[in-house]
Amino acid sequence: MELVLKYFPNLTKDQIDKFETLESLYQDWNLKINVVSRKDIDELYLRHVLHSLGIAKVISFKDGSRILDVGTGGGFPGIPLAILFPECNFHLVDSIAKKLKVVDEVVEGLGLTNVKTTHSRVEDINETYDFIVSRAVAAMPTFVHWVKGKIAKQQNHDFKNGILYLKGGDLTEELKDYKTTKVYNLNDYFSEDFYETKKVVHLPLKFKG
Repeated sequence: MELVLKYFPNLTKDQIDKFETLESLYQDWNLKINVVSRKDIDELYLRHVLHSLGIAKVISFKDGSRILDVGTGGGFPGIPLAILFPECNFHLVDSIAKKLKVVDEVVEGLGLTNVKTTHSRVEDINETYDFIVSRAVAAMPTFVHWVKGKIAKQQNHDFKNGILYLKGGDLTEELKDYKTTKVYNLNDYFSEDFYETKKVVHLPLKFKG
């Protein structure tokens, strides 16, 4: 938890309480439905919570923003971002029901009212969003294909609407066809070794009516 406060020192008491409660909720639910590895549970704040919040070092979502989290798994990056941006609306989608069971229980346990979940393939979601976030669920060309037509027309940020993708390693080959991407190295924001090769990729996408 100290890690979160180290990089986000201006949290409200309610946000601090929620971030602190996260660990016990995940530990409890993970014993019943294993969605996060043992090592990752032990390093939940380093590997999952702070990693998710890397997106918030790149952009601050404006109140009322709609954000889709594709392949949310155990609720990352959606749940930590929903705590940080309580006035934004988060839609967490995954095709694996047992993972969403944990997400639903954690959301309820935290009392988050700005999160909804859907058990579905993302291609079957018929809504539009300001931003689509995810943690490396597929190569970028596949991901872009999945989320086609899901970007809102109205632009509310200086950042263009589109994808905010948490990825690691060398992305040169994967991004070579996307000239408008901007890559942010998380080791510019976080000093821990875990973030040495971790990145946030912003890919603006045009609204397709």
